[in-house]
This record gives sequence, C-alpha cells and structure tokens, in this order.
Amino acid sequence: MEKSQIITKEKLQFSGMMKEALRIPFKNPNLILFFLVASLSLFFFLLLSEIIFLQSLIQILDLLMEYFPLLYGDSTGFDSWQPMYSIREMIGSLLSSLLLLGIIHLLDLVNTIITVYAASVIYTGEANNPMSLKQIISTPIKKVGFKGPLITSIYALLLSSLAFLGMLSLAMNLYITTDAFLILLFGLPLMGLLTKHIEWSGIWNMGMVISILEEKHGDVAIWVSAYLSKGCRKSGFLLAFVFFAWKIASRLSCIYYLQSHKGRIGLNVVEVIGGKVCLDCVANFMMWIGFLVYYYDCKKRFLEKKFDAPDEKSCSDTDCSSLNLFQGIFCSLVFGFL
Repeated sequence: MEKSQIITKEKLQFSGMMKEALRIPFKNPNLILFFLVASLSLFFFLLLSEIIFLQSLIQILDLLMEYFPLLYGDSTGFDSWQPMYSIREMIGSLLSSLLLLGIIHLLDLVNTIITVYAASVIYTGEANNPMSLKQIISTPIKKVGFKGPLITSIYALLLSSLAFLGMLSLAMNLYITTDAFLILLFGLPLMGLLTKHIEWSGIWNMGMVISILEEKHGDVAIWVSAYLSKGCRKSGFLLAFVFFAWKIASRLSCIYYLQSHKGRIGLNVVEVIGGKVCLDCVANFMMWIGFLVYYYDCKKRFLEKKFDAPDEKSCSDTDCSSLNLFQGIFCSLVFGFL
C-alpha cells in the first residue's frame, strides 16, 4: 500500500478498528468461504488437542485440591503426598497435546498468512476486481512464502512462552503461601506481568502482520512493530485483551462443564468443546483481521509524525522498548523462581 493511500485512511480508535475488521470479510464473500474451508482442516486437530488438554488440566486441578488443600485451611496437605504415577500419566497426555499443537501451529500459520494478505488486499483496494477463492489461496503463498512468517511466529511463541513461565512461577509461589505479605509480594508482579503480556501480545501479533506484508522477519519484524505502535498501544492492548479474555472465558466454561461431569468425555461434553473450538476459530480469524487494521492505523500515525517532524530520530526508542520487553520477561522469570 502506497504512503499516500495510508495517509488518506481515517484514524481509528478501538471501536472503529473492530467495525472495520467486521466489514472486511463481507466486502469479498470468498474470504468467508476460505475461512470455512480452512477451519475444517483445523477443527479436528483443535478438538482432539482441547479434549486432551482439558482432561489433563482437570486432573491437575483435582490433584492440587487433594494434596495441596491450602485453600481449605488444611496446612498438613504436604504430608499426604502420594506416588507420582498420576503425574506421569498427565505428563504423557500433555506431551501428546504438545505434538498436536505443533501440527496446529503450522496449519494455523498457513491460514494466518492467507487471511492477513487477502484481507490487506480487500482493505486497501489494491485489486481492481474481487479476488476469487483460488487467488485468495494461491497469491499469498506465491508472494509471501512460508519461511519468513514461520521465523517470526517462532520468535513470538518463544517470547510468549517465557512470559507464561514467568506467570506460572509467580502463580505457583502465590498458591503455596498463606502469608499475607508473600501473597502481596507475588500477587502484584503476577498482575503486572499479565498486563504486560497482553500488551506485548499486541506487539507480537502486529509483528506477524508485518512479516506477512513487508520483507521483515523474526526479531526485526517485532522491533518494527514495537516502533510503529509507540504512542498508540492502547488500541493494540484492547484488541489483544478482548481476544485473550474470550479465550480464557471459553476455556474456563469448558473446564467447569467438564468438571461437573467428573472429567468423563461423553457426547454432550464433546459437543460443548466442539462449539468452543468453532467459536475460537471465528475469534482467531477476526483477531488477525483486527490486527491488520491496527497495523495500517499505526502506520498512518507514524507517517504523519514523520512528515510533521522529519528531523526527529527515535530509533533508539525502538531498541529501548525492545530491551524493556526482554528485561520485563527475564526479571519476572527470575523473581518467580526465587
């Protein structure tokens, strides 16, 4: 998209971005058709992975409530620790789930590349005629490729995993303590890291969009994302928060439903999890279109600032922002394991 076209775009707030994201698929119904076809390839892998993961999570929660009953006022819970066979079973299930997640990640990456590129063409009006379903699928594969976005996705996955480990370590320390001071000591950093993780997710997701639409990959795409989003991260945070909250709410509802059935997988439970997976596919599709709109809005604001103050240099701000991102994750990990 040319700079002049970007500048003519209207500045958008969060609500405006969501409206634009909802409009884009209906401008070319073939994009919706692609989503339906692509979701079929993901659905069964996601369903199987979700069932294994939720069952393992239910077992872990039951184990914690049985052998670490601190929430129920029993301080002798640690003395009743049993053999580790149940934990081994759960680890085996989680490893199976991780293998499925690897397949899901690759399929989802292909869908993301096609969705972002096709939505970009529709949003910017680059194509004179509406793209056919064949063009929607083939054009991104030819022009974008797979290697660059894969590298960026691995970087984003690594950073997200580090942040998750930091939150997990803080949460574990928070759970096993009953001292009010220690609860405060671990609780506040946990809330802070969770907030920063959502903000960073906005940067990482826009980095994925950049790696698809521009010839920037890996850490470079994430640095550029951090730079472009400076000054308008509130919208990115809200976008990431909405979809993060949706995933957490849908997963918690499934956990509650599965726990009410005592962890047994029946037809009705599979139907509930299947419905959750379908809605997650829709949310994921809309999330990437939302971050595409966010990317163009950030680029418009950046170009306007550049034209208003051409002599102002802020490359060091990018390095500083990226450095702060890594420092935040590293410090949270270290603090959590202390």
